[in-house]
Amino acid sequence: MYPLKFEPILKQTLWGGDKIIPFKHLNETLLNVGESWEVSAVEGSESVVANGPDKGMTLPEMVHKYKEELVGEGNYARFGAKFPLLIKFIDAKLDLSIQVHPDDALAKKRHNSFGKNEMWYVIAADKGAKLISGFAKEITPKEYKERVHDGTFAEVLQTCAIQPGDVFYVPAGRVHGIGAGAFVAEIQQTSDITYRIFDYNRKDKNGKTRELHTAQAVDAINFADVQDDFRTEYERVQNEPVEVVACPYFTTSVYDMTEEITCDYSELDSFVIFICVEGACRLVDNEANEVTLQAGETVLLPASTQEVKIVPDKSVKLLETYV
Repeated sequence: MYPLKFEPILKQTLWGGDKIIPFKHLNETLLNVGESWEVSAVEGSESVVANGPDKGMTLPEMVHKYKEELVGEGNYARFGAKFPLLIKFIDAKLDLSIQVHPDDALAKKRHNSFGKNEMWYVIAADKGAKLISGFAKEITPKEYKERVHDGTFAEVLQTCAIQPGDVFYVPAGRVHGIGAGAFVAEIQQTSDITYRIFDYNRKDKNGKTRELHTAQAVDAINFADVQDDFRTEYERVQNEPVEVVACPYFTTSVYDMTEEITCDYSELDSFVIFICVEGACRLVDNEANEVTLQAGETVLLPASTQEVKIVPDKSVKLLETYV
């Protein structure tokens, strides 16, 4: 197998902006692109291979064809033919809804789906851009319902001013929202289940408000999830991987490189995804397969990859994630 690139799946949204298309160097004229799904096995939005002999195959077809060779023995035993991660770029021109995701147990029971634990890496932030993550004070389910009803729910949430490089881990059960002006990379479990709690009373082009899931969300919310700052602190160093999130669903590191580095994956039983958030580089694997990567591009290294050499073009910033 060889490093896989995929065709981006662009999603136009009520709140989408104009950053994704130039960031990804695409020749497109779509407006209000809120998301680019980079690696997806979500039903109806399956990624299609863009390079090499398997060009044109979908990600689920690839898992079916290559099994452990693509995802790793442990992942294949755990997830079967379901690819476990979804990778996105998100551009919020307007505030996204305040929402929460169910954990594995609730998602399985209600939707026969994975839950949705996720993380954000801030690529760019307009002046005043914020992310909402968790509660600023503890509230009860009763107070939650009252505040949603009277429009004051946002007052009890923790709002964080952001800058590029900020990392937030958002476990299932944490109430959250992406604010206007935030441009992030999102790594999450393969799930499209979102309980929308509050949507700023917005109406769509047909004059309708979007459906809210206030009642469903009650069982998903962790009401004790209170902190002063939900940001993930990490040391920002160059030319070595810095692990920022390690959870049962994915492990993610930041690579800020100006020098060549070789990554040894011989002991890792998983695929590896690299998301390029700045600059450009070449990746050369142990079988001499070579792929270029620039800002806005994502590549999937199959689990059979033993090692990969990253050669920056001057400098490159990458997110590396695996299960």
